[in-house]
Amino acid sequence: MSEASQNSEQDPDVNEQTAASLGDAAARPSIWELALPSILGNLSYTIVGMVQTKFVGELGPQALAAVGAGQRVMFAMLAVLMAVSAGTTALVARAWGAGDYQEASRVTMASLVLGAGLAAVVAILGFLFAGSLAGVFGLDDETLTMATRNIRWLSFFNIAFAGMLILSAALRASGDAWSPLWIAAGINVLNLPLLYAFIFGRWGMPEMGVAGAAVAAGIAFSFGTLVLMTLWVRQKFRVRHVTGGWWRRARLRQLVDIGYPAALEQGVFQLGFFIFLIVIGNNYGTEAFAAYNIGVNVLAVCMTVGFGFSIAGSTLVGQHLGAKDFAGAARSGWRSMWLAIVSMGSIGFAVMYYAEGLAKYFIGSGALTIDYTVQFIYVLGAMMPLLAVEFAIGGALRGAGDTRFPLVTTILGLLVMRCGLAALAAYFGLPVIWVYAALIGDYVLKGILLIWRFRQGRWKTIIPENPAY
Repeated sequence: MSEASQNSEQDPDVNEQTAASLGDAAARPSIWELALPSILGNLSYTIVGMVQTKFVGELGPQALAAVGAGQRVMFAMLAVLMAVSAGTTALVARAWGAGDYQEASRVTMASLVLGAGLAAVVAILGFLFAGSLAGVFGLDDETLTMATRNIRWLSFFNIAFAGMLILSAALRASGDAWSPLWIAAGINVLNLPLLYAFIFGRWGMPEMGVAGAAVAAGIAFSFGTLVLMTLWVRQKFRVRHVTGGWWRRARLRQLVDIGYPAALEQGVFQLGFFIFLIVIGNNYGTEAFAAYNIGVNVLAVCMTVGFGFSIAGSTLVGQHLGAKDFAGAARSGWRSMWLAIVSMGSIGFAVMYYAEGLAKYFIGSGALTIDYTVQFIYVLGAMMPLLAVEFAIGGALRGAGDTRFPLVTTILGLLVMRCGLAALAAYFGLPVIWVYAALIGDYVLKGILLIWRFRQGRWKTIIPENPAY
């Protein structure tokens, strides 16, 4: 008997029982019901990031540059996990929209096992090659040493990051965005005092400087992941813990088929940022490098809002497609986009208005770094409406399982347009503001391509109508 037929015989009773226990929770949520808790949860991470920037900023521009390099390498390490997360979101949302709750749980279990294995491999590589990875940014010796220690500690906690990322994605794909919010709040409440303790050596903790930021985050995330996994195993969430039936080649193949373009996209994404920062670090110095990372942290609240609408669009598009409601899927994508544009654009322009005051607050001293930070905030802040398109429509396409086209837009926008323009500006010796302005070409091109793809409608049939689980 085939795997698909086995599932079709076993699922109905389980799904009926699950639907009965869910009650109104089985209905599809609104965009705001998904976006708001995701925004609040990620806003708490953003606030912690700002506090971290303030603490580390007291150690000087070199420390800020080291943290920026460490964060960039960490995001590269998480690229594989983001790929698994993309497959998890698309398949759990599709199964949930079709009323196949048991399959949603099986996908979650398969994703966690796959993600944990990949996270372990990436962690080992990150630990062993931390110095080489940090060395590409052209940092001075002292900054390089701090960045290397930071990367090694982040690598040590990589599996904890993986568990949080993938299980949270599965919960949101089922429509439960509040449970990840409460866990995120707990993580960040714990992270704040740990940052102070490990960076400055307070309350009996060792004074670790830049590395202390990584240790604080790792401990907080490990605790949060442990709580989340415990609640999941004890069946406290709508996506259930299952022990059997999840290891199916067809299911894993679908996760890989959807996920590998997302992995490549994340790889290209990180490669593009590496190249962009290498251009800055090698041609304009530590101050310009630090300014980029400070500006990104200052405007992170806008990206937090965008991520919330990306999650909402991804989940609702997937659920509507699972229910074969193609018009509803399209409406969800467009609504997410317009809400993201208004929200992110408004916050972006407000941050631009207070750019100089914010730069002075986070840096304290260093006139050149402050000047560069203000320039970068002006450029990135003005691009927030276009970045909103990338978040919302890119998320909607990934929720439909269309992960290949966002990969194409990232290659053309980030690698070709942004890095190409930045390299030209550096080659001709133009001021660093021209390198920062390369973002404009990147976001304009990606926005046009993503809107064209979504209007075209091919994403509606990317995943087969009746996939073999």
